[in-house]
Amino acid sequence: MAPDELKELKTQLQEQLDKGFIRPSSSPWGSPALFVEKKDQGDKRLCVDYRLLNAVTVKNKYPLPHIDILFDQLAGARVFSKIDLRSGYYQIKIREEDIPKTAFSTRYGLYEYLVMSFGLTNVPVFFMYMMNSVFMNELDKEHKLYAKFSKCAFWLKEVSFLGHILSEKGVAVDPSKVEDVLNWKQPETVTEIWSFLGLAGYYRRFIKDFSKTVKPMTSLTQKNAKYTLKKLLTSAPVLAQTDVTKPFNVYCDASGNGLGCVLMQEGRVIAYVSRQLRKHEVNYPTHDLELAAVVHALKIWIHYQLGNTCHIYTNHKSIKYILTQPELNMRQRRWLELIKDYDMEIHYHPGKANVVADALSRRAHCHAIEVRPTARLICSEMGEIEVITKQMAELYNLIIEPTPKEHIIAAQKQDQGMAHIREEVDDKKKACFTLNDQGAVWLKNRLVVPKDMELTKRILDEPHTSMFTIHPGSNKMYQDLKQKFWWTQIAKYVSECDVCQRIKADHLKPVGMLQPLAIPAWKWKDVHMDFIVGLPHTQRGYDSIWVVIDRLMKSAHFIPFRTTYRAKQYAEL
Repeated sequence: MAPDELKELKTQLQEQLDKGFIRPSSSPWGSPALFVEKKDQGDKRLCVDYRLLNAVTVKNKYPLPHIDILFDQLAGARVFSKIDLRSGYYQIKIREEDIPKTAFSTRYGLYEYLVMSFGLTNVPVFFMYMMNSVFMNELDKEHKLYAKFSKCAFWLKEVSFLGHILSEKGVAVDPSKVEDVLNWKQPETVTEIWSFLGLAGYYRRFIKDFSKTVKPMTSLTQKNAKYTLKKLLTSAPVLAQTDVTKPFNVYCDASGNGLGCVLMQEGRVIAYVSRQLRKHEVNYPTHDLELAAVVHALKIWIHYQLGNTCHIYTNHKSIKYILTQPELNMRQRRWLELIKDYDMEIHYHPGKANVVADALSRRAHCHAIEVRPTARLICSEMGEIEVITKQMAELYNLIIEPTPKEHIIAAQKQDQGMAHIREEVDDKKKACFTLNDQGAVWLKNRLVVPKDMELTKRILDEPHTSMFTIHPGSNKMYQDLKQKFWWTQIAKYVSECDVCQRIKADHLKPVGMLQPLAIPAWKWKDVHMDFIVGLPHTQRGYDSIWVVIDRLMKSAHFIPFRTTYRAKQYAEL
């Protein structure tokens, strides 16, 4: 420690000795002491580095309150006060048998705490337990807790609390915290990037499209992304406080880039939330992505919606009927079990009207390169503007190929066997086959494939190697194909697929770890053998050598033989 810190250490040690907070110790435990700056200007707090002690301490799992829940309790408040306890930890005594564990070493000797010390792992949760017990019946005086008057404030129109400004209007970002962001230096390492994102992420509920804004930084291409976050934080809106007696409205949307949700009540925004898609979610169909956005909103805002009436708005109409759909995949069934716990109604909200959630999910995905008006006179109520994006420009150059169904119908018209089937259908000799308006032959609800090897291969390749199916496997592919197509020996065609056979799932039990062979106890008890064949013939007609090696002594025998020998002749050797 520096000389001024040693002087402060001596003063605080004597002060804590006089107050009965510490006492001299002869404990076998010992942790180093250090100073940290307190909120009061120029004041220092004596702390102890208890990391080694915390590593062997059984953790107390008492829950700490969620910051959003604390804010929700202030709904309707107009006047605020805050009370800061004077050295709150020092007002709680430690059990006598645990006192030696709190020992700390200084230049002036070894001391141990009689009260809770800063730095102990279970102190915050136990202090939270004590505060909950005290304020349960509002019996502060009976528990003799002392507040520090200089850090208390009463009868305020707005108050700073946990990095936020609370007022009658709602919850806003603390300007002093925004100033820290503005003064943040350019991140140069991965650690600095995550440190900055941790600070900014604390206020993500105030920022639209937060996950999209930080995406370049999470990809370590953070140019300009930090300054966008600065601008968003300095212009963050005041979010409304919640009223649990009124229903909530949640607007959800999903795109190929992420999920976006907005929590609202009576037309006022409570919170925003968005996140990027995970790697496996990129392959989800649109229906599942939209449902994933709903599930994400329910999980994030469970403390708002569980037990309350909530209305979910989505621009995917099929989600409205998810609770009554008879057939669901395993993923949807799992999500449905979660959704059933909520008192909720799902409503269809067109994408044009769902602009907020839609922007949260798509903002980083679309970059307009040209805006061209299609009408000279634009009405004040609605302007017709065509936005051409890079993705749309690529679509203009695509040539649409015929679908497998169109290929099959065209091949049926040229196949003689199919012409014969048509004649029998017309004569009502083939009751199992039918013809549609286009003249295509169907077997019940399956399209009949003519005998054409090239066409059959095309049909197999589509569900086999397409980027939308990613090789589903022989069983699943057969089940999918037989629902849409029919030709003789379809199962045989699928089972003979070379790719299916080579990547077939292994259902055998996993093998164990390789184990070394035990050392033999006697000579020639365990042997190794091998055969050297294909050698030139000797005068006696031998063309191979049988090699036998003793594992213990490593001695070897080389026995000549002929490749025509049988088991009996090997035994005689």
